[in-house]
Amino acid sequence: MPRSTVLVDLALALPLALLVAAAIAWIVRRIFGARLSLPFAVMTIVSMLGISVGLFVAGWFIFGLRLWMPVSLLIAAGTSIALSFLVASVYALVRRDAAIDVAALVAAGESDRVEFKETARWNVREEKKDARMEQVVAKTVAAFLNSGGGTLVVGVDDAGRPIGLDRDFSTLRTPDADRFELWLRDLLATSFGKNAAALPKIRFAELDGATVCAVRCPRSAEPVFLTQGGSTDLWVRVGNSTRALGVDEAVTYVARRFSPSFADVVLGRR
Repeated sequence: MPRSTVLVDLALALPLALLVAAAIAWIVRRIFGARLSLPFAVMTIVSMLGISVGLFVAGWFIFGLRLWMPVSLLIAAGTSIALSFLVASVYALVRRDAAIDVAALVAAGESDRVEFKETARWNVREEKKDARMEQVVAKTVAAFLNSGGGTLVVGVDDAGRPIGLDRDFSTLRTPDADRFELWLRDLLATSFGKNAAALPKIRFAELDGATVCAVRCPRSAEPVFLTQGGSTDLWVRVGNSTRALGVDEAVTYVARRFSPSFADVVLGRR
């Protein structure tokens, strides 16, 4: 029984195309750096789509081309690179409005709107991973959401020196920014729900050769209650500090802070 040349070519082409797509995705993410927070898997899919489009264009418009001809391969690779750069550029452009000038924040120092944390998972004194560090991060984010908003910068010590995220990265299965952001999103979702966890914008930046993470928290339209260790609390910013409110204080704070204004009622926003 004769072999199917098309099936053999397809079996050889698929893993090769995936390898090329992954290489293009890796190169594009390296070039764009912190400006591109799309996961590696997403960029690989975009690159694979570019290869498919290139092969389709080559076969449709150039008569007689076959899969393994140099012209076909060059068109496929070129289309993949072009599409990957286009998607990355558009994404970076669209996300520019959410850009955070981390260097300026760090230079200005801590305030009621800015908080520095040296680590998010690593206990500096005990030199080990510590869940208490994670709880502090969740409390700070919740407090910013419940107050006037603010930015948490992880990887910077109290003196404003960029320390980096290497120690936090070492606690992750994959020690990189993508896995760190995924862990942070999961932590926030577990602590106060998926809706509130989606509000902060997470960005990474390089300061003096150290990678730091900035978590920009907008002012939430609804109270964000933090659940940890079997208790549920309302955390707010009081000056440069973060503290939990008692039941009576929380009731009063929510009534004043989150009650709809006259304009909200008239405009139907609340």
